[in-house]
Formats: sequence, C-alpha cells, structure tokens
Amino acid sequence: MSPRLQTVWGWVRKGFPWVLAAVVLALVARQARMVEWAEVWTAVQAIPASQLVLAAALASLSYALYASFDLIGRRLTRADVSAGRSLGTAAISYAFNLNFGALVGGFALRLRLYTRWGLSASTVGKIIAYSMVTNWLGYLWVAGALLLWAPPALPEGWASSDLALRALGVAMVLLAAVYVTLCFVSRQRQLSVRGHSMPLASGPLALLQAALGGASWLLIGAIVWSLFAGRIDYPAVLGALLMAAVAGVLTHVPAGLGVLEAVFAATLGGDGLPVADVLAVVLVYRATYYLLPLVLALPAYGLSEAAAKRRATHDQAVGDAPA
Repeated sequence: MSPRLQTVWGWVRKGFPWVLAAVVLALVARQARMVEWAEVWTAVQAIPASQLVLAAALASLSYALYASFDLIGRRLTRADVSAGRSLGTAAISYAFNLNFGALVGGFALRLRLYTRWGLSASTVGKIIAYSMVTNWLGYLWVAGALLLWAPPALPEGWASSDLALRALGVAMVLLAAVYVTLCFVSRQRQLSVRGHSMPLASGPLALLQAALGGASWLLIGAIVWSLFAGRIDYPAVLGALLMAAVAGVLTHVPAGLGVLEAVFAATLGGDGLPVADVLAVVLVYRATYYLLPLVLALPAYGLSEAAAKRRATHDQAVGDAPA
C-alpha cells in the first residue's frame, strides 16, 4: 500500500467510529423528542412481577456464565488464584464494565482485584484478552447465524438486501470457524500480539469458548425477550440486542446510555407494538441487567477493599513484630 493510501486509510479508520457515533447519537436525540415518556412509565408499571423475577433470575445466570470466561484465561495462564476468587472478580468487574465502560470495569478494576491476589499485570492482561476472545467469538457465530437464517427487518433508511445481510452472516461465521480451526491445527501454540505472547487454546477449549460465548449472548437476548412476554419473536429481539451492542461499543457511550434504547425503538417500535412499550421493556432490562447487579457489586467491592486493608495491616504488624 502506498504512503498516500496508508494515510487515507488511517484517517478513515480513525474517523469512522466518530461518524457512526454522530449518526447514532442523532438517532438517540431524534427518538427522545418523539417519545411520550408518561406512556413509557405506564407501560413499565404494567409489566407483571413474575416477568421481573424471571428476568432477574436469567440475569443472575448470565452473570455467572460471563464470569466463567475468566476461568479459561486462568487455566491457560496457569494463574495462581482460586476459581471462586476468579469468578467473583469477573462478576464484580462485569457490573462495573456495563455501567462505567470497559476501561473502568473491564480493565482497571480487574487489574486491581487480580493483582491483589498476587497475579502479575501481564497475567491479568492475558486473562482479560481470553475473556474478550470468548465473548466476541460467541458474538460472531450467533450474529452470523442470525443473519443467515433470520435477517432482521431493518427500519427505513437502514435498508440492506437480505442477500447482503446473509453474506455478512457467512463472513462472521467463517471468521469464528477460522479461530477454532487454528486452535485445532496450528503447530505454533503461541499467539504473538504486539510483542506479547499468549498460549493458543487447544481445539476442544476453543469449542468451549465458542459455546460459552454464544450461550452468553443467547441468554442476554432471552432476558429481553422474556420481558416482551412473547409479543415479539425471539430472533427479532436478539437481532436488536446484537446491533445495539456493537453501536454501544463503537460510540463509547458508558452503559450504552440512550444508544440501547434508540436502536431497540428504531428496529422494534411501530411494528405491531408501540414505541412506549418497547422502551419500557428496555428500561426494565437496563434496571435488571445493569443497575441491580451494580447495587450488589458496589458493596462487594467495598468489602473486598476493606478485607485487603485488614490483610495489609496484619502483614505489616507481623513483619514489625520482634523476632
């Protein structure tokens, strides 16, 4: 590639996320002006308690499943930390990640909690990397399969042919398959990324990554679908969720605030279901999957900090004691 083309590509790569962010945020602002929020609140109050309990139960299962991603990194890095501590660290960090962004929850908090248990920063980085691979590997094959067999009906202005969507689905499934195949056949059992080496997962472990990552996204979709109580087909709900997830990542809006609501309203609202009802479900989902776990994670993190200080004080007292 010529230097000029490299320069142009660099500008495109840097500018595209900002352009997409502007488009999505404009959609958010437009949608917010059109919503009758009193109707949304009425729709929220109409959701039965049984659906809330089911959604909360599914959310608990989803957090446990997501936390298990760190066990893969723990195994591959041979990290000297118990499975229970790994699961607790991942669950607390995930709640912070969803509400405050990946830099806070996905990286900084995980680093603080894991290093407290004696792990090096490089080992923690690898555990985080394996968790991300598991998550997005699952996203690739779930989203790809959805585009292949049940392409979402995009709103006007987002028009794209079913053929184009299915072609994208094929590409996503193939990309996921390439990773799994590489783990089975590669003779080089190390991955090198920017000068850092990581053990390559075995073939069976890569299949487990794909299964866990895919199950996680399917379960999150089931949470939202349960709140709709069958009024919208599961594939349509899952498709909206997957689009909202990517839009939230690309726009870097903490907790996808407004982005999640805008994508769901644009893709599911008005097709036999009022926008107010769609937004009511999304807000309850946000409370169930984002805010409620954070309410539990905050004191859990506080207790962890307090325990760490007590251990440090005890160790210092032991070290200062006369022999």
